[in-house]
Amino acid sequence: MSTITMEHPREVAAVQEISEFLTFRLGKEEYGIDILQVQEIRSYEEPTRMVGTPEFIKGVINLRGTIVPIIDLRIKLGCDRVEYDDFTVVIFLNIANTTVGVVVDAVADVAQLTREQIKSAPHFEGQLDAAFVRGIASVGQRMLILIDMQALLSASELKVVEAVGATTA
Repeated sequence: MSTITMEHPREVAAVQEISEFLTFRLGKEEYGIDILQVQEIRSYEEPTRMVGTPEFIKGVINLRGTIVPIIDLRIKLGCDRVEYDDFTVVIFLNIANTTVGVVVDAVADVAQLTREQIKSAPHFEGQLDAAFVRGIASVGQRMLILIDMQALLSASELKVVEAVGATTA
């Protein structure tokens, strides 16, 4: 006599390991970052420029008593510069226990992705260091470039970001 067992829906979801990503736009490309790193999203405000910091660090802002460095991802990723407009936002993230704001063109939505939907990023020879690309995912007709924000910043850049927040607090 054979026995048929049914999996519980929660068990199926656990096996699929669904992850959530906040999606945003930089120019014509759409990116995703782990939603667990996101603290909040605010409209763009001009930060106070810090002398001697890399170009991609736009400056700092005071976020409820905490001095937070603001990074423009377009500059960091070498994208064409786009004018700041009403859709430009700052996503505040927790990266290596440091609060950092990243400027993006617009936030799209939250995408739920299974491990099977995330494909490895292609490797190219040359100067492009894509170690920060966690993978590429297809969501309907959209292609998402999933970014590992901690890997995007080199160890020395992360120290600069930490120092900018710490020395101005």
